[in-house]
Amino acid sequence: MALLLVILAVIAFIIIDIVIRVAIKIVNEKKLRKEREAILHESINIDFGKEAKSLKRTEVPNPKAKIICVDDEDVILDSFRKILVLDGYSIDTVSSGEEAINLIKSHHYDFCFTDLKMPEMDGVEVTKTVKHLRPDIDVIIITGFATVETAVECMKYGAMDYVQKPFTEDELLEFTKKSLIKRHDRIQKQLKPRVHITHLTETEKLNIGEFAIPGGVFISEGHAWASVSQDGTVKVGIDDFAKKLIGQIDAIELPNLGMSVSKGQPLFSVRQGKKTITFNSPVSGLVAKINYELADNLIALNFSTYEKNWICSIDADKLDSELIQLKIGKNAVTFYQEEIERYIKQIKEIIKGEESEFHLYWGQLENLEEKEWYMITGEFFGR
Repeated sequence: MALLLVILAVIAFIIIDIVIRVAIKIVNEKKLRKEREAILHESINIDFGKEAKSLKRTEVPNPKAKIICVDDEDVILDSFRKILVLDGYSIDTVSSGEEAINLIKSHHYDFCFTDLKMPEMDGVEVTKTVKHLRPDIDVIIITGFATVETAVECMKYGAMDYVQKPFTEDELLEFTKKSLIKRHDRIQKQLKPRVHITHLTETEKLNIGEFAIPGGVFISEGHAWASVSQDGTVKVGIDDFAKKLIGQIDAIELPNLGMSVSKGQPLFSVRQGKKTITFNSPVSGLVAKINYELADNLIALNFSTYEKNWICSIDADKLDSELIQLKIGKNAVTFYQEEIERYIKQIKEIIKGEESEFHLYWGQLENLEEKEWYMITGEFFGR
């Protein structure tokens, strides 16, 4: 009986705690909404004439994103302010493309919403100019049904998407939320063409935005890594360059135990969907161990491709002559930098005309057609 009372008391405490937390959240949300309503209706006595004659600026603390909206219809601009400010976005609105461009030259924005049909400077020109001046700003076209085809054409010039008017409050909120998620996901996956030597423990995660090589690790031309153990065996795996550009790996085809392999011969394969990449061995010898634990937990490769995430161990028999053919330290960094430049040149040829700007992305190869995929992977990982 006493135990039952204790259990009931614990359950009651948990329920009360949840109710209190929900109540506090509701109160805070109401308070925040009132603050945003006050900001929205506040008359701000600032002269924006030098920046843009028609500019109306509404800023909220800690905005989800900063948006500039350009449309020659006041009702559309009013809708953007009333709907998005209350949801936590800072909004600048102007009635001409020229004013929008002047603001973009001197202010930071995450998004530029632009009407398609405007006098003097239309949405197509706004898109082209924004992506030329500030390729980091995501452009979204505001379009009517009759101009959807032209809005889609704008995506060839770098526009992220289009929103069709008339729209409801819920439709605009949902569209903006999805666009923000898409932007954050792209930024998170973007890779910088920077390489450095790192010293991480097995539980630390490599910076997804940079390419890294642990100190003491050898890199082969085909982007397999090799680490020599004290007993003379060599652990082998897929390097950071390969994993970040390939992206998701669905399976690894492991070598056979006791298999004899020569340097440069196929050692293991990774699979992405129905496509495979074969990696060649960086050293010669017998396959002494297999890392079955990694094969059962491939998500570990998203944290690091090195250390405990090796694929197999080789009892090497030609280390003296073969190690000097691999890259280590500064030589490995230089090799990575050359490979990145070479990769950028080749991938830009493949996606020519599809993007107005080019960035390296985590998993960039995932979206290639099969022919281009095998061409790139064969060129960089089949050596």
